Amino acid sequence: MIDSDVAMLEALRKTVHPLSDPDPHDALIDAVGNARLVLLGEASHGTHEFYQERARITQRLVVEKGFHAVAVEADWPDAYRVNRFIRGKSEDRDADTALSGFKRFPSWMWRNTDVLDFVRWLRTHNDGLQPGASKVGFYGLDLYSLYASIEEVLKYLEKVDPEAARVARQRYRCFDDFGSTVEEYARSAALGVISSCEDAVVKQLVDLLQQVGRLGRGGGDVEEEWFQAVQNARVVKNAEEYYRTMYRGNVESWNLRDQHMPKRSPSCSATSTAASGGASSSSGSTIHTSAMPAPPSSASGRAERRPAHARAARDGRLPARVHHLRRNGHRGLRMGWARRAQAGAARAAGKLRVALPSHRDAAVRAGLAQPREAAGALREPRLERAIGVLYLPATERGSHYFGSDPAWQFDSVIHLDDTRAVEPLERMPLWEAGEPAETYPTGL
Repeated sequence: MIDSDVAMLEALRKTVHPLSDPDPHDALIDAVGNARLVLLGEASHGTHEFYQERARITQRLVVEKGFHAVAVEADWPDAYRVNRFIRGKSEDRDADTALSGFKRFPSWMWRNTDVLDFVRWLRTHNDGLQPGASKVGFYGLDLYSLYASIEEVLKYLEKVDPEAARVARQRYRCFDDFGSTVEEYARSAALGVISSCEDAVVKQLVDLLQQVGRLGRGGGDVEEEWFQAVQNARVVKNAEEYYRTMYRGNVESWNLRDQHMPKRSPSCSATSTAASGGASSSSGSTIHTSAMPAPPSSASGRAERRPAHARAARDGRLPARVHHLRRNGHRGLRMGWARRAQAGAARAAGKLRVALPSHRDAAVRAGLAQPREAAGALREPRLERAIGVLYLPATERGSHYFGSDPAWQFDSVIHLDDTRAVEPLERMPLWEAGEPAETYPTGL
């Protein structure tokens, strides 16, 4: 082991807090301080321990710090259905039903037992609040729900202004020739075969933003319904640009998505407060991201931008308002898909390869670390592993690792040596608690 590694490990041993302690998150809650945004990132989709830790941390932020908005890497319409349930405003009979809107692949990202338990907790917490207290909201930050969000905008306008609904339907009709998918539209618009829908979706968003003047600022259901329609119109506008840009095959679309999500979080927080009648001065938002945000451009050699909040914190523009937490794992199972090189087959509950040494050395065993306390030992770039829906073990080093600078990129890091897969609510044939047999599905 070289001297720099020895120094790093010694520095970390002095700052790591074991997760085996009776109250392992005390140090993290103290470190959050008066931050208004807490970003809970993780190394992979589909890992039970990441979901579990995320829920526990968020519960303490809600109870002890007065946080009132949970923003997740999910589509707005699906998450807003959960939002209405946990705030007692929906007709869904239980948490499972409220989560049934999550149908886009991979549904198990949000339709799993860990999220189910967390949604139940949010409903119980909100139900127990005093009248007039700020209730916790649940909001989606992603931009993949173009067609679903169009339907939500039209549904709202049909209710409040049929003529405005007719105009909106005409504007959105430019997507009709491409069915319920966006691939053909993106290709045709990017190649100039057709005129893009950009002007139409921008005009529709502007019209909705101007409508609030006619609604007044009375709060309650009227303003909340307008707000959710505006958010869906914003998703449509950003999704149109995202898909059109994605077809060009460069990283610009990634940057658009990266910017879309953090820009949504302040409005979610403010509107959650306005709709429930609470004060926003002492509360904040926790953002649940299900995989590592965009890797640094220096690591990938491409023009991917660093996560917006991380850039702001590094530049000193949000010195005490954002806390960025990263969760790493070393070995175990995860829910997802892996391609076998020899056959191209896929499987669900897959085994992770053990992490490369530089990745695992970001913490010592299972524990919570504040890397900036050991910044001198962590100034050299380290490997970070990020696994989305698809896991490519045959090319893992190139597909799932990138360089990071933990001393400035993260305020806290949680490292777990052993992990297991989340349990989906639908027991699909391909899922089982352990590693599927090599002979699946033929049995031969």
